[in-house]
Amino acid sequence: MAEHRTAATRADAQLNRERIFAVAYAAFAEDPRVSLNAIAKLAGVGAGTLYRHFPTREDLILAVYRQEVRSLVASVHDVLAENPPIEALRVWFLRLADLLRVKHGLGDALQTAAVQDAVNETYAPVTEAIGVLLRACEDAGEVRPGLGPDDVLVFMGFLWRVPPGEAGERQSRRLLDLAIRGLR
Repeated sequence: MAEHRTAATRADAQLNRERIFAVAYAAFAEDPRVSLNAIAKLAGVGAGTLYRHFPTREDLILAVYRQEVRSLVASVHDVLAENPPIEALRVWFLRLADLLRVKHGLGDALQTAAVQDAVNETYAPVTEAIGVLLRACEDAGEVRPGLGPDDVLVFMGFLWRVPPGEAGERQSRRLLDLAIRGLR
């Protein structure tokens, strides 16, 4: 009986964690200063539950960031399956920009050693995903051969500096068109 209760408790805890993730990214994107209590309420969990999983604001922010990067990296093959290679590159970088704009919008909360550890931890998977996209584009003759994923990531860095909103999205698309021309 105790073993069944433990498994049920673990499943419930995982469900709570998933609920928190489901609302936290959108909440931080909408208002970087959103309170953890507001996130708990949006997730339908008690504040104590949220704090048990994420004792500090930074813990939650970094967990959400890591989760979103993992999801983005995992999406690279699906994006390629759904789009021609150069369009897949465009779609994937716009998604990366959305993710990083949210991260940059969190300001001082992301200026710690723990944040640098999270960025370092996610760097290799991101550049590997970019490498997959570049190889597909190169194989299709849509970009010049020999582009390095690290260089392309730095080159595309302008995308997460564009302001949020419709005007920023239009500017991102215009600038991305220019950048992709430079990769050809």
